[in-house]
This record gives sequence, C-alpha cells and structure tokens, in this order.
Amino acid sequence: MKSNKDDFNKKLFIMKNFTKIVWLLIVVSGSVCAQQERGIKGTDNWLNAWTEFSPNTVDYGESTHVLTGNITEDITLYKKHTYLLIGNVFVTNNAILSIEPGTVIMGDSKSKATLTITVGSAIIAEGTLTDPIVFTSNKMTKKAGDWGGVIILGDGYTNKLEKSSGTSFYAEIEPSNYKYTNFGGKSLKENSGYISYVRVEYAGGKTKRSNVSNALLLGGVGVKTTINNVMVSYSAGNSFNVIGGAVNLNKMVSYKSKGNDYNFSYGAVCNINNSLAVRSPYISSGESRCINAVSYNSVKEVDFTKKGTAVIAKNVTLLTDTKNLDYEIEAGLIRESIYIGENTNFKIDKSIISGFSKAVILDENIKVNDASLARIQFKNICFNNCNGSVFLNFNDNNENLENWYRNPSFSNVYFRTSHSELFIDLNNSKRPDYRLLINKRIAMNNGSKITNN
Repeated sequence: MKSNKDDFNKKLFIMKNFTKIVWLLIVVSGSVCAQQERGIKGTDNWLNAWTEFSPNTVDYGESTHVLTGNITEDITLYKKHTYLLIGNVFVTNNAILSIEPGTVIMGDSKSKATLTITVGSAIIAEGTLTDPIVFTSNKMTKKAGDWGGVIILGDGYTNKLEKSSGTSFYAEIEPSNYKYTNFGGKSLKENSGYISYVRVEYAGGKTKRSNVSNALLLGGVGVKTTINNVMVSYSAGNSFNVIGGAVNLNKMVSYKSKGNDYNFSYGAVCNINNSLAVRSPYISSGESRCINAVSYNSVKEVDFTKKGTAVIAKNVTLLTDTKNLDYEIEAGLIRESIYIGENTNFKIDKSIISGFSKAVILDENIKVNDASLARIQFKNICFNNCNGSVFLNFNDNNENLENWYRNPSFSNVYFRTSHSELFIDLNNSKRPDYRLLINKRIAMNNGSKITNN
C-alpha cells in the first residue's frame, strides 16, 4: 500500500514536469486574472471619504467631556462633544454604549487608556461614509502607542484549557475590575454590537505590566457581532487581534502597524473579506506580519478536543509600502507577509501579496503532504515581488512547496512589477486607491510580467 508521502512526491513530479506547458496554456487562454478580481475590489474606491492616511495632520480640537471608571447603564456619546478616555473604562452590567456618527474619543496617553466592552454588554458605533467615528490620541504630537485601544469581550468559544483572562491586555488593572477581563464560553451566537465606519489611531500602547498590545482586540466575540469599514492606523501593537470566537470582518484597513495587521489565535473562526494591510519597513516590527494565524502559542495551554483557529481570507491586499524593496529585504527590514501555525486551517483566495522577502511561512512542524496542505490553501493569488512564495520556517529549500502551489488548478501567478503599475493610484496621499489596475490584469494575461521567483 502506497504511503501518503509516495502519493505526494508523485504529484510533485507530475507538476514539476508539466509546469512550463501549463503556464503557456494559461498565458494563451488569457484567463489568469481576467475572470478573477484579485485584491480589494469595488466599482469605486471604498476607501474614499471615511479613511485618513495622514491622521497627524487632522485637528480634532480639545476634549470637552471625560470618560473614566465603569459604565453600568446604557449611555450615548454625542458628536457635539469630544470625549477624553482616562484609564481602563469598562462597560459592564449588560449596558450598551452607543456612539453617534462623527463622534471623536481621545485616549489619554498618560494612563494608556482603554475602552473595554465586557461579556454581556455591547457597543453600537455606527459611523457613516462621510461622518466616521474616530478613536485617537489626546497628544498634540501623536505617535504609535499613545493610548491602549478598544477591547471587546464575549462568551464565544476558545480552545484554551481554562476560561481566558485578559489582564495582560491592560497597562494597569485595578483589582476590583479584574473580573471584567474574563472572556470566552460556549455561546455560538453571542452579539457584542455593531461597529462600522470607525477609525482607531495611535493605539496599542503598553507598559512593563502589559504583555500584549492591540488597537482593536476581539476576545471570544460572537458571529452576530457586525464589524465592517474599520481602519486602524499607526498601532504600536497588533491592529486587529481576534482571540477565539467567530467573527466576519469586511472592509478592514490596517495601515503601518508595528505589530501584526491581523492576528488570529486560540480557536478564532474568522472570515475576512475585501480588506487591506499596508506595512512600512521603517515602522513595522521585524517579528510581525500582515496575517498571523495560529491555534496556540504553547501546546500546554490548549484543549485539543476543541477546534483550532480557522481563517478564510478573500479579496485581501497585503503589501509593503516602499521604493527600495531589494535593499530593505537585504537589510532584513522586510520579512514574510503571512505566518501559519501548526493545527491551523487557512484559506486565502483572489488576493494580492506584494513586496515581501518571503510571501508565506508555515510552522516548521507542519508536514508537507496531502493531508496537511489540504488545510492550507492559496488560490487565485498574485504573488508580486516576493523572493519565493511558500516556505517552511527555518528552511530555505521550498522546492516541494513551490511546485505544489504552482499547480495550475490553484491559478496562482508570479510576477515582478512596481506598485505604481500594479495598483490604480498610490500617489494620492489623502485618498490612495489600492485596487488592482485594469491594465495590469491585461499585462499579466499576455505573460509580459510573469516570472519565476
């Protein structure tokens, strides 16, 4: 009886010998990208009006009202006021925090302020296309990590052995509030509220007592929670951190974060669609990625009878914003775009990964065989300006993986071109357009830009 390894090697042999013929057929047919809209999409630039790529130039005025302590009953924040968030503010007792479109909430830098929606409570922060809700720093000269961030906790599933505690998410924690940091449970449909057209700027701050920093953390949040059109810019930690729970993220933007743009862990089940991550080699940490998807940090802390992390990404654009790519890769300033951990399901489709040393790193314990790679799928991906697509961690010989994902059934393409030629308009500092350029799809079809990395 043949082993899985024998079957896998046979498939690789067939792929390797027919790759050139297949690519010729693809080029001739002109079907590579003409039938597949890759990366973020839309009939118009959905980044217009509500996003801000230069938040340091915006004058939000002075705060007029203070938010501190615990919110124990329903409350509404109004656009006519500017609020200052001081310390760890918890929304408790099943209360609902409602925020009017256009409202500005400033996080206090001295106390590394955080806003936490505790289990059972909810937030309704629904801005509009022309009047987004803004969370930002209270400092005149703003920088990443000025304040803590927004934390939403629910009672959805995680794969941790015991009920999770969020104390490490806070710069300082009052003993009386410790109970409010717990999250995770057995709910399948928990609803923590509605968030849309919201910006979170200069968050992710931490002190020596906090181990993890995030601009927007979702812990055990349920699938009924609505999250779309959220932009995180200049976070000192993770832009979006999803721990357990089940959420759908649509039209997310992470801009020049120091940490991971999208971090998924501890049994998170997430669909992320039509979303963007833009990294900078002189801002983003060398240990962070656009997408970091893992089921655990240590096998000792998880229950393997529960499902691990599962992420489905579709129409996402992941890129490094730089004009000196080769030099910065050589200097070690730019690394991989995606990291996938052991026992993690990950599927990405119709997306663009552009400007990285290596596009994807798989945990070194992942076996390169049919069973393992069936859980890690890359389809209809445009790999641009990457020194190889998929690698095992600590292993630069990726021939088997490269051949596997170059199987024509995956419809992946590999080429080298500048971002100015790849995307519609990145020179507009106010309202850049990161959609794939129509003419570039044609160029890719005629084969002029397809190269082997």
